[in-house]
Amino acid sequence: MYPAGALHFPVRAFGNQEEHVRETWWRDHSHPTHELIWNECGVGHAVIGQRVWTVTRTAGLWIPAGTPHSGSTPPGSRQLAVHFGADTMPLASRPVAVDLTDLLRLLLERLVTEELDSEAHRTTEQMIFDVLTPSDNGLVLRVPTAPLVAPIVDSVQKNPADTRTLKAWARELGVSTRTVTRAFESETGMGFTRWITAARVHYAATLLGQGLGVAEVAAVVGYGSASSFTTAFRRVTGTTPGQFHGGDQ
Repeated sequence: MYPAGALHFPVRAFGNQEEHVRETWWRDHSHPTHELIWNECGVGHAVIGQRVWTVTRTAGLWIPAGTPHSGSTPPGSRQLAVHFGADTMPLASRPVAVDLTDLLRLLLERLVTEELDSEAHRTTEQMIFDVLTPSDNGLVLRVPTAPLVAPIVDSVQKNPADTRTLKAWARELGVSTRTVTRAFESETGMGFTRWITAARVHYAATLLGQGLGVAEVAAVVGYGSASSFTTAFRRVTGTTPGQFHGGDQ
């Protein structure tokens, strides 16, 4: 656990990459630097407070210096990170998603993978700072902690194809549908149905990152057809599962 700025480095930005042959978890930790993480292969997750962020090849996550977080990534994944000195201009003072455009990815990978002389390193740094911007399209799921809805959260995380309705869950929990809805809205800003959809899409993103086809993923997360799943996925992420998967669907 490092507070922001606890360590100083001779460059303003530097990177690293890790290949994971098995599923890997990181316990709660924090960096003295701002960090931008993304996965070139596979889909990773970062947990910050009640929010679970999905990181992919096109959607990175900016984590401000000193921010406690944990994470995981599946076997066969390649995760990259670029660290920015805490004294550099922060992209944001809170965790935010970053769209990894082709240009930004090339610049970041150059910093991570190439041996650059001082001038080339400074030029690459500056170009990264010029094009690095926050995005509103991050795939993030806020997980409610209220004991009342814990059975719902646990069920969806274990089996996203669970089709129990709000009315069925309310009857099972012995409360009104309005009580369940209020519990979700107070912690996540979403009602029951929207949260269930977001949780399914969040789960689906991991499966897509593992190379499963769109129709197969749709069935796993409880959709009767690829088209209905695609509609829900687009509503949550702004893109289709085929585009997320790397195809043209």
